[in-house]
Amino acid sequence: MARSSPAVLLVLAALAGVAAAGDIVHQDDEAPKIPGCANDFVLVKVQTWVNKKEKDEFVGVGARFGPKIESKEKHANRTRLLLANPSDCCTPPTEKVAGDILLVERGNCKFTTKAKVAESAGASAIIIINDKHELYKMVCERNETDLDIGIPAVLLPKDAGSKLQSFPSSGEVLVQLYSPDRPLVDTAEVFLWLMAVGTILCASYWSAWSAREADIEQEKLLKDGHEIPPNFEAGGSSGMVDINMASALLFVVIASCFLITLYRLMSHWFLELLVVIFCIGGVEGLQTCLVALLSMSRRFKPAAESFVKVPFFGAVSYLTLAVCPFCIVFAVLWGVYRRLPYAWIGQDILGITLIVTVIQIVRIPNLKVGSALLSCAFLYDIFWVFISKMLFHESVMIVLVVLMVCLQVARGDKTDEDGVPMLLKIPRMFDPWGGYSIIGFGDILLPGLLIAFALRYDWAAKKTLQSGYFLWSMVAYGSGLLITYVALNLMDGHGQPALLYIVPFTICTFLALGMKRGELRNLWTRGQPERVCTHTHPSPKDPADPVSSS
Repeated sequence: MARSSPAVLLVLAALAGVAAAGDIVHQDDEAPKIPGCANDFVLVKVQTWVNKKEKDEFVGVGARFGPKIESKEKHANRTRLLLANPSDCCTPPTEKVAGDILLVERGNCKFTTKAKVAESAGASAIIIINDKHELYKMVCERNETDLDIGIPAVLLPKDAGSKLQSFPSSGEVLVQLYSPDRPLVDTAEVFLWLMAVGTILCASYWSAWSAREADIEQEKLLKDGHEIPPNFEAGGSSGMVDINMASALLFVVIASCFLITLYRLMSHWFLELLVVIFCIGGVEGLQTCLVALLSMSRRFKPAAESFVKVPFFGAVSYLTLAVCPFCIVFAVLWGVYRRLPYAWIGQDILGITLIVTVIQIVRIPNLKVGSALLSCAFLYDIFWVFISKMLFHESVMIVLVVLMVCLQVARGDKTDEDGVPMLLKIPRMFDPWGGYSIIGFGDILLPGLLIAFALRYDWAAKKTLQSGYFLWSMVAYGSGLLITYVALNLMDGHGQPALLYIVPFTICTFLALGMKRGELRNLWTRGQPERVCTHTHPSPKDPADPVSSS
């Protein structure tokens, strides 16, 4: 793990960028609200019945035009569904429509034209099937004026629409349209915030404790007059990996290449490969954390301190050998059953232990490297969430977030497909739309490296909690993540780049405190407090040496 940690860091951080709620719908900023076309975009539930038997429930998005859709299920009417003929509804239907809902295909004319034709024919609503597998927002053109449309319009993604289109062949189809309000704040976001902060807290204390143990060992060797081994590192051990400036600057290039690969090659086989990689990393993370916890007990300490040589792995403790099968079984079971409703628990356990292990092994040597790494991640996040739209006609990061969680809302159906596992997620508990609140590994891992550095520095400098940097950097991280979720809700649930808020909070807090306390230069370059060596042993003079009187 120590040798591969920089690579693991970059792979995990490549999926840093977005905290998201349960629905992602493409934004259209080029079509502002105009009179008659000023509705807020809402998700719409499309419940179906075939021959009076309840069938599937689909999810669409309401249009900017037309009346508002009923929000209460009990007040929504069940209405007969008819397939439009012609299917695009750009011209009046050939058959009589008496208060029914028309199902039409996208294309050949404007959304507003379809709605006007359907309303003139006597339809009570119109459902449009998109020609893509995603939800898009139906807007009006700038020069449209006749927008007095009296029926609601709903757009379904291609998969859901095609399935609904097949229902009339089995009998009479009834449809109920309603758009329940979602809570302003879901409990899942609170738990996700606590999970992220708690992960960094545990990882930081483990990293600082390991550094202090290494310092104590070094002090003992110096006190006994022993030579320090060449591979012994102050504040760490030979198993630790320090990030240098070159690695920090290369982060953007390597992480971007990985993201592009993920974006271009996202297919079933590539997804399975990522699941396997995640399971391997999860096994090592879970094993490392369990061994560390069990080693603290007197009962398991002898097994932790007894080693046996294993081919290809070298010296391995008996405790590690005992724990390893459990970790492998745990990861394999998650991989096999990851599509089940509660599989997110196993994914979060594997993810948290992996993050904690990486933060404990990979270390930032000073504030200069930490600032460079987080600044690169900050620019990376902004580019792939916002600027990538100009190059790829869609936000690469947002599209990947949809693929990561395979959001049922975004697909418009209730499939049990799984997504990329490189994130922590919690199901939205009181949200009628379901879905997940998520956060990428990098949004915890990258700031966590800087915060762990803060605690190691505080312990080495013997600072109190209030006079140190750890407490305030934790407050800064928690505040930045909180602002992310506030922005998430203000932006109507659209994905937000978490590092956009977290990085300025953490780095600026560090810089301001260091400057105020006069320790900024030391933090920036050395990354360690000034120490006075009390164990210098001057070599005794050789009595045979001549004594000079000058």
